[in-house]
Amino acid sequence: MQRVARARVTVDAELAGEIARGLLVLVGVEDTDAEADADYLAAKIAKLRVFEDTQGKMNLAIAEVGGAVLAVSQFTLFGDARGQNRPSYIHAARPEHAKPLFERFVQQVRAAGLQCATGRFQEIMQVELVNDGPVTILLDSKKTF
Repeated sequence: MQRVARARVTVDAELAGEIARGLLVLVGVEDTDAEADADYLAAKIAKLRVFEDTQGKMNLAIAEVGGAVLAVSQFTLFGDARGQNRPSYIHAARPEHAKPLFERFVQQVRAAGLQCATGRFQEIMQVELVNDGPVTILLDSKKTF
């Protein structure tokens, strides 16, 4: 997840999704993920205080600054290049498992009252962003404590 001043995603030079201030969320779905993982991450992102208040402290959640989410599916987050030069994606969920969970994540972000644009699932996308800070945070539904 990256805090952005703006971000957009295109597919074949056609705009798929775009936001101004907010969060670009690169969503990887693991083969063992379930709906609870998508729900956890959507709720966490909605509550995470990574935007600055008037004193310059990261103390505000995305809704408090009128921000939006751009969610982009990215199976390559599970690329494992340990001991080899070609990453293995063995733990990335198959598309038939990943797509419903990605859609569930987007649905839950919207249910939290946030605007949520998306890329296109299982497409080659070009992602442009202006990282604000820079602020980049790794969230993993398997590491909740």
